Amino acid sequence: MEELSREDENEIRQAVRSICQKFPDEYWSEKDETHSFPWEFYKAMAEEGWLGITTPEEYGGGGAGVQAASIFMQEVAGSGGALNAATTVQVALFGLEPVLKHGTDEQRQRFLPEAIAGNLQVCFAVTEPDAGTETTAITTTAEKVEGGYRINGRKVFISRAKEADRMLLITRTTPRDQVAKATDGMTLFFAEVDHDHVQINPIPKLGRNAIATNELVIDDLFVPDEDVVGEVGKGFKYLLSGLNAERIIVAALCLGIGRASLAKAVEYTKQREVFGRPIGMNQGVQFPLADSLAKLDAVELLIKRAATLYDAGESCAKEANEAKYLASEWAFEAADRAIQVHGGYGYTKEYHVERYWREVRVERIAPISNELILAFLGEKVLGLPRSY
Repeated sequence: MEELSREDENEIRQAVRSICQKFPDEYWSEKDETHSFPWEFYKAMAEEGWLGITTPEEYGGGGAGVQAASIFMQEVAGSGGALNAATTVQVALFGLEPVLKHGTDEQRQRFLPEAIAGNLQVCFAVTEPDAGTETTAITTTAEKVEGGYRINGRKVFISRAKEADRMLLITRTTPRDQVAKATDGMTLFFAEVDHDHVQINPIPKLGRNAIATNELVIDDLFVPDEDVVGEVGKGFKYLLSGLNAERIIVAALCLGIGRASLAKAVEYTKQREVFGRPIGMNQGVQFPLADSLAKLDAVELLIKRAATLYDAGESCAKEANEAKYLASEWAFEAADRAIQVHGGYGYTKEYHVERYWREVRVERIAPISNELILAFLGEKVLGLPRSY
């Protein structure tokens, strides 16, 4: 896939902005305050075809790559919707990558067009209370029965579970102590969320409250054979297929929030006068904002580099992980600086920067912690001994 031209990039930005401008900061603040899923925004994106931007054309999608998806995500998050807006549409970009790459043609025909149209809501059910990032330590089990599997276990930190019709669910079909490698014996299902057998418990949290984060208690859930994704026992490797794309997309949404925070800060410091002069005249205010500008510009180049490599089918794990690490760190710093230059007003909800700050903070933890990214870079890039 070729590198996007400046004209293509600008076309994407303008098209996405034309939708996002209908959903200003006030819309997102209200959704965050009331813990209400932004269905109006979701439907607007579906109607304009953005939910299928990366899905192959043969299934009704746009066939675009990570370059286009990252620009799309930057604009969505940078519109003022921040992480609430980004999470609303993020799973549509590469969330169904395991089904696309490893599912059957029947599964692709059955699920992908419905997801593109916004008629099929999906969530990921991977993390568990006692497993966390160590996916091989999961204890949710799938027992083979006639016609399918019976699944029991718990999942935690599951976004969009309340709205989801189906979940990409990873389980153990063979106990860990009975496989040669810890990554073996895990099976991926595209399971229906049957509320008679899946209890959803919202988890109160700091931010991104328009999108609930949940614990799932799965009790004797039946999943038919036709909803197994790929080979039984090979599910772990299917989860890995979209990791680099996910890192790049997360970096892009962080960049969007960082730029939105910086824009709010600059606007305020031009207008706010203290001692007869705009506070933006003071170097103590100017320099941190200029520093954030330089950092965000730099990480945008890294995101573009990672996305271009990914779309070309080249190795990009180093660049994708670096982009996620730096974008999440520097976007949070920009949001924190935006609060600081607003003074006491930055701590209030009226100016929205506290919401940006609350929402971007989690990206230093999820979908993988920045400490584990450093561990990866230390071992895989620098050649240092494995630290975990």
